[in-house]
Amino acid sequence: MLVHICCSVDSHFFLQKLQRDYPDEKLTGFFYDPNIHPYSEYQLRFLDVQRSCKMLGIDLLEGEYDFEAWMIAVRGLENEPEKGARCEVCFDKRFDVSAKKALELGETKVTTTLLVSPLKSQEQLKRSGDIFYEKYGVEFIAVDYRAGGGTQDQSRVTKEEQLYRQDYCGCVFGLTMQRDQQERLMDEMFSPISNQTLPASIEERLQMYRFRMELEDKNTEYKIIKEKFLNYRQFSFKLISGKSEIIPAYALTYSTLTRKKAQGRVEFESKNIHYFNREEIRFVTLEFFNSTCGFEYKTINELIFNQPNLNDELKFRNTLTYTNYDLSPIIVVDDIPQTKLTIILDAKTYEDVREKLIII
Repeated sequence: MLVHICCSVDSHFFLQKLQRDYPDEKLTGFFYDPNIHPYSEYQLRFLDVQRSCKMLGIDLLEGEYDFEAWMIAVRGLENEPEKGARCEVCFDKRFDVSAKKALELGETKVTTTLLVSPLKSQEQLKRSGDIFYEKYGVEFIAVDYRAGGGTQDQSRVTKEEQLYRQDYCGCVFGLTMQRDQQERLMDEMFSPISNQTLPASIEERLQMYRFRMELEDKNTEYKIIKEKFLNYRQFSFKLISGKSEIIPAYALTYSTLTRKKAQGRVEFESKNIHYFNREEIRFVTLEFFNSTCGFEYKTINELIFNQPNLNDELKFRNTLTYTNYDLSPIIVVDDIPQTKLTIILDAKTYEDVREKLIII
C-alpha cells in the first residue's frame, strides 16, 4: 500500500494504526506536498517524516516539489477558506500524483495521512479518492482513525515522540488567512537577504531538528521545550542626509522607532558612541563595530548582505547599553554624518514562543 504523507504529526500515528490493521501490507510512504511554503518549512516537515518512518521501519519516497505547478492549479482560489474549493483542488493534485506513483510501483491500494487531520474534511478526501479509484483502478483506503478518541491518542503520540508540530496547514494562502484572524505577524515569510537566522524562524527550527537527529544517532537524551520571549522583525530601514541622499547604514536587531521616522542631528560623542538628539538613537562607526566584535567588514554593504550571527549583534548592543531590555536604534555607518538626518525605520517587537532543545 502506498501511503501519501503530509507531515509527521499526522503520519506517525496513522502509520502505526495501518501497521496494526493491515499487517500483511508492505507500507511505502510517499511525501508529496508541493503546497507547503516556504521551502524551508517543506524541508523541516520532510526531515521529521524521515525520522518518523525510520522509527517505524517504513520505506519513504519523496515526490517532486513542483510548487509553481501547484500555484497554477489553485489559481483563482486564493481566498477560499480551509476545507473549501482550494483544498479540494490541492487534494486532487496530490492524489493524482500519488495514484500514478502507486501504479508505477505496482501497488493496488493508496491512502493518505490527511484523513487523520482534524483540519481536513474526510468526506472531501473520500470523494477525491473514489474519483481516482475509478480513473486508475487504484483502491483508496479511507480509514477513520479520528473516531473513538483517535485525535486525543494522536496528540499523545505526538508529544511522546517529540514530533515537529507545525501550527499551520502548509500553504501560503491558508497561512495568510490564519495569521490575519489571529492578528499575528506572518513572520514565517521573513528571510533576510543575508540568510541570517532569525529567532523563532523556520530556519532556526530546522537547525534545531537537524541537531536533534545528530543527538539521536549518538543516543544522547534530550527534551524539546517551549519558551516565551520578545521577538523582533525589521521591515525596512533608510538613513537619508539633508540633501536627500541615501547613506549606507545598518540598524542592529531590536532597533525600534515609535513613529517609524525621526529627524535631527548627531549631538555629541562619548566613548565612541555618537548620540542623536531625538528618540535615544545612537550611531557607531563600522571601524568601532569591527574592533569591538572582532569582525572584518570592509563596507556597510558587506555588513548588510552578510550579517553577523544574531547573538553577536545582541552582545554588541549589550556592551553599548548595559541592559537586555534596550530597544533604542543603534546604527552602524562608515563615518558619522555631520548633517541633518532623516531616519526611517519600520520594525516590530512582539510576544512570541519558540522551541528550545535541552540535553539531559
